[in-house]
This record gives sequence, structure tokens and C-alpha cells, in this order.
Amino acid sequence: MSSPPATPQLFPLFADLKGRRVLVVGAGSIARRKIDALLGAGARVAVGSPALEPSVAALVDAGRIEHYPGRFDPNWLNDAWLVVAATDSPITNRAVATAAEARRVWANVVDDAELSSVQVPSRVERGPLQIAISSGGGAPMLARHLREQLETQLDESLGDLTELLRTQRRRIRQRLPDIAARRAFFERLLAGPVPGLLRRGNHAEAERAFEKTLSEGAGTTAGRVALVGAGPGDPGLLTLRGLRVLNEADVILHDRLVSTEVLALARRDAELIEVGKQVGGDHHATQSRIHALLVEHARAGKRVVRLKGGDPFVFGRGGEELETLHAHGIDFEVVPGITAAVACAAYAGVPLTHREHAQSVRFVTALGRDGSDPIDWPALARERQTLAFYMGVSGLDRLRDNLVAHGRDPATPFALVENGTRAEQRVVTGTLAELPEAAAAHAIRAPALLILGEVAGSAATLHWFGPRPLRLEDAPATGTSIAQAA
Repeated sequence: MSSPPATPQLFPLFADLKGRRVLVVGAGSIARRKIDALLGAGARVAVGSPALEPSVAALVDAGRIEHYPGRFDPNWLNDAWLVVAATDSPITNRAVATAAEARRVWANVVDDAELSSVQVPSRVERGPLQIAISSGGGAPMLARHLREQLETQLDESLGDLTELLRTQRRRIRQRLPDIAARRAFFERLLAGPVPGLLRRGNHAEAERAFEKTLSEGAGTTAGRVALVGAGPGDPGLLTLRGLRVLNEADVILHDRLVSTEVLALARRDAELIEVGKQVGGDHHATQSRIHALLVEHARAGKRVVRLKGGDPFVFGRGGEELETLHAHGIDFEVVPGITAAVACAAYAGVPLTHREHAQSVRFVTALGRDGSDPIDWPALARERQTLAFYMGVSGLDRLRDNLVAHGRDPATPFALVENGTRAEQRVVTGTLAELPEAAAAHAIRAPALLILGEVAGSAATLHWFGPRPLRLEDAPATGTSIAQAA
């Protein structure tokens, strides 16, 4: 069997079609997409076809494009710089390609690389910035797949950044005529606050930061910090912005509970520093060390990511860390994450709210800053609300006793989710009355999140991820104690 012909090596080229005449043969949905792209590039578009799709006819009626009615005529190519054949007739498409070759007019025949003298790549557009991907017509689906990946990785604000640099190009070259100095300037600019300010839509402040960076030339890069929510563990739940920031980071300060799968998404040469708080340790001293590390690395000009499990502003001390950065004049941004209660409930098949069972949801942590018990037990004991406790599995007997003592029905369902969203997820269900015993019987350990309320009963029927929920009676007969489970 003979080998297929080799895919041609194409010369990449971006064509300036502004004011130049381009012919499109065909007027169906595919042709319409080509027409829209050509109009966006400023081309003078003519379309040749016996009949017009309504949306194409509307462009003709509005005077935005010309129309040649009837079957293809080679004379339609007169004065054309480019022709696109987008008909469903192979005979017509071949005739267009042959006529274009004779007149030395570049031709693109949709979905036919062999007839095309020029091909339209898959594109990622961010304003004036364009990234083109071509397989030479040999693997168009692969090119499309890569385009979709880049769409998720490249922030929309790159268009604004490109426009800013375009308008300032002459000034940059005048200020920094030496190419090495210009390269150092661009490295500082892109590692500095300007991209982040544009991302936040703060264009005026971005321009001021640009002016400051330009005036400093190739000086020292200013550091910055991104406070990023890593989500509950499943790397697929990390936000696109979180992924982009991880790929930019020089230093990553992460909690113990950030999954290895999420950390694997970071830049390969980033410095990883675990700053998790140990059970029973001095959390205040650990937090002070985190503050010191954030300031130290940012002042050294590093791009720092403070990576927290879940969401940094939900029991994550994110506010305290931003206060420290603000006090030291360090630039920062916040990338929210999916908090554990939302994710664990979803992966356990538990709707946090339900019209028939729960009209509100409360996120509760066990301890205040000074180690006191700040919980308003009478308020939590009210019916028709969902409680999500960020407290692992310690103190479940105290929780049960206080809720029941203040009026919560002992038959209230619960779902205890261990390692929520991860491959090793386990869910234990039951009633409030048996909560501590069920957790101990199945040796549930942190990280675990407790969902209490009528909606928790849905886990038995709506679970979809991992093994089926366990109940107290499913546990093996062992002597495991509550203290051991905690």
C-alpha cells in the first residue's frame, strides 16, 4: 500500500486585506462565516451564488457586500486578491481553484487542502493579537483542539495589552533604542502590575503603571501576589484564571490540603513551599510565617501565588493576608475558588438549597480567632436550613448534643463527605442522633465536611460520584473510637 502524500510545509503569513477585493463563491452557512471574517479584516467582499441565504442577502441589501447572481464565472475573479470557494459542489469548487490558479489569485477551497493554494488556519483572537494554528490541512481537528485549549489559557485582556503596546511602540523604541534594554523592559512590564490592572478593567491605572515602568527602563521588577482558590481537590474545578496564574508563578505558597493534581498544573520551575497548619500546632505562628514569606518573596521581585484549598475568602484567612500585603504596599489580586461546601455537596448529590426543604444555607466554622466557641446554637438549630460545617470530624458529639439541646430534630439527615471531589471520596449518611457513631464506625478523617439538614437525605438517591453513601449499619464490627476517627 502506497503512503499518503506528505502534508505540504506552509509558509505562515498574515494578509492585510483592508480595502482589497475578495470573492466568496457560495452563500450558505459556511460561506457566511467566511464573509463575516473577511469583513472583520476590512476586505471588500463580493459573493457569487445563484441564491442567497437570508443573512447573506441582508448584507447585500445593506450594501456591505456585492452579489454576482448565477453559476460561477471566471470573470468574477477580475481584480480579486483572494477567492474562497465554499459551495457544496465539488465540480464548482474545482472550477474556482483552476480559474484562480490561471490568474495567479490565491484560493481557499473549504475542507479541500489539495485544491487550496492558501489555507485559513484555526485562530485565537484577543483584539489585535492573533494566534494562528495550521496542520497544513492534514489534521484540521487537531488544530481545532489546540485552538480550544489556547482559548482557555489566554486571557481576554491580552487584547488590551496588545493595543497599549501598539500605541506606545514608537515611544518604547525611542526611550530604549538598545534591543537588549528593550527586551529587559518588556520582561519587567509583563511581570509587573500592568497585565493585572488591564485584566481588572482599570485602564487608567494600567497606563500610569506603564509610564512608571517605561521611565524606569530596564530596572528592577516589582513583585506581586495572587491569592488563588485551588478548589476542593479535583483539578478540573480550578478556574481558568487560577490555571493561568499558576503558570506564571515564580513561588507558590500552598496549604497541605491542596491536591497534588492541582500542584502539578503549576509552572515546572516554580518554587513550591508548603505552609499548611498542622493539627494541634501554633496556627498564629504559622500564619505570621506565611505573612513574612509573602512579603519577602514579593519584595524580591517574584510573582507569588498563595494557593489555598477551596476559596481563600471562605474560612481561609485570605482577608488577613491581603491586609498584610496592603500594609506593605505590595500589589495583589484575588482569584476565587470553588469552596468546599459547594463542591462537596455537589459531588455527594446534595442540593444545598431546595424549595421544599431549605430556603437558606449557612457556612459554619468551629472556632474563632482566639480559640473560643462563637457558634450561635439556637440560630443553627432552626429547621428548614442547611448547615455546612468546615470542621473536619472532631467534636461531632458536642455538635450533635448542642443542636439537639437547642431544638434541632435528632432525625435530621446528615452527609459527611471525606476527600470530597477526589478519587478517594467517601460519603457517610445518617441522622443527627447517630452522627458521631457513624463517623467513628467508618473512621472518617480530615479533610471532611459535614452537611446537615433535610437536603442531606438526597445523597442516598442523587449520588453520582464515587461509591454509594455508607450508613452506620454498613460499618464493620470494630472497636474504633470517636477519638481515633478524629
